[in-house]
Amino acid sequence: MHDLTATGDPVLAEDEIRVEVGVFLKEGTLALAKDGQILAPFHALVKFNFSADGPWLADSVKFSGKASDGTSAVLAVDLLNDTFDGARAGLPESIWEVVALVATSAGDIGITYSYTSGG
Repeated sequence: MHDLTATGDPVLAEDEIRVEVGVFLKEGTLALAKDGQILAPFHALVKFNFSADGPWLADSVKFSGKASDGTSAVLAVDLLNDTFDGARAGLPESIWEVVALVATSAGDIGITYSYTSGG
């Protein structure tokens, strides 16, 4: 057993609040392809950032799974456009569906999320 101690009273830096929420995906329900590589993800981790003017923003998702050659692989997807004021255009609808599933799971911890795909 390890001795663990802690001191201080942590305070959140409200302009820097980020939460990552992960879910496991049922095997075979999603396949992602990028640059000829195919990934069968079994886990999705979405990073949400706090927005003082509205709901939380999902800014990225990281998929973990198996590549077509059987090795472990990760695919990270930026969800916000280059000016960080809206959804990135051209992302597949299934990625937004995963984000919406994760956001639904995150509702239990108080994250509210407004879904508008990048089209």
